[in-house]
Amino acid sequence: MVARNTICLWFDGTALDAATFYAQTFPDSAVNAVHHAPSDFPSGRQGDVLTVDFTVAGIPCIGLNGGPAFTHSEAFSFQIATDDQAETDRLWNAIVGNGGQESACGWCRDKWGLSWQITPRVLTEAVTSEDPGVARRAFEAMMTMRKIDVAAIEAAIRG
Repeated sequence: MVARNTICLWFDGTALDAATFYAQTFPDSAVNAVHHAPSDFPSGRQGDVLTVDFTVAGIPCIGLNGGPAFTHSEAFSFQIATDDQAETDRLWNAIVGNGGQESACGWCRDKWGLSWQITPRVLTEAVTSEDPGVARRAFEAMMTMRKIDVAAIEAAIRG
């Protein structure tokens, strides 16, 4: 059954590589189908991989090999909630260590240009706390980080 809403991500010939990486890296992820072009198209030839149906952390996606005309930006990102520092480290290191780049406040970018927020649940709970002191301290701690340090967030929560 085709999902009612699917995220379509534009790639320059690397949709299958990206989808395979995501499926190997994130829980509840898979490459579901690979579709080849039935004829030539502006950025490829008949038989090339045109689209890839995949799932990232339960979210249905289509990777479209549309060519170099469009690139990804931080205006779109996947936010992945993590349960602890070990999971945060594993996912962060997988993205950054596979040709990606670190950014600020738990954001990083993969080698295909997609942005990811690797966000420990403790951080989300803290910055949305009804206690304004907890929210402020956690937020201010986060603003000094690249990869989120769970112990530092927990210390900020305690004050």
